[in-house]
Amino acid sequence: MQPKYKRILLKLSGEAMAGPQKFGLDFDTVLTICRAVKECVAAGTQVAIVVGGGNFWRGRSSGKMDRTRADHMGMLATTINSLALKDALEQLGCQTRVQTAIEMEQIAEPYIRDRAVRHLEKGRVVIFGCGTGNPFFSTDTAAALRAAEIEADIIFTASMVDGVYDCDPKTNPHAKRYPDVTYMEVLNKGLKVMDSTAASLCNDNKLPLLVFNLEDPQNIVRAVAGEPVGTLVHA
Repeated sequence: MQPKYKRILLKLSGEAMAGPQKFGLDFDTVLTICRAVKECVAAGTQVAIVVGGGNFWRGRSSGKMDRTRADHMGMLATTINSLALKDALEQLGCQTRVQTAIEMEQIAEPYIRDRAVRHLEKGRVVIFGCGTGNPFFSTDTAAALRAAEIEADIIFTASMVDGVYDCDPKTNPHAKRYPDVTYMEVLNKGLKVMDSTAASLCNDNKLPLLVFNLEDPQNIVRAVAGEPVGTLVHA
């Protein structure tokens, strides 16, 4: 495989880690995802990962709980997922580092941009946990921020849908999928790609985003090779 991209930021949804059970961790699913990541690294692409925590906790749906505290719990959920990814990748022979935006030195490195870039240059997979470290910001925004900081070529959003649609394809069988779309269209039409903060940050930094389905993890490899999968979102 000849990679199209030198450095990518892979955004994984927490739900993707749960597999068929839809909650918690399905380690066979995690291993399958990590095998695709290993292929990309073996081909020479530098891979950084931001993972959500929705398979354990969603701060925005926590009801009457204080939003800041609920978001902190979500950050801890992303750390659980980050450590699971690290374990799976290392079982497959990939050198991996977890860096968290909230310091927890006994289990992960603190996020330091220069150190993260150095790890990537040495062929290590770097997993960013705890989002941005701030409440009220999603892991979508964390992915956009980290991608800009490490100067990634593109963000891959691997989720449970195969691209960007004009409406929810799960409820409308006539939903139209876009082959490509601009960030301004995403913002103006309210398309469900990422939250508006993340979309604006990507637009301002001219960071392209590729949205594709993770039900077949080999789509990660196809995307790195430049094959047409999903929807490209661009400035």
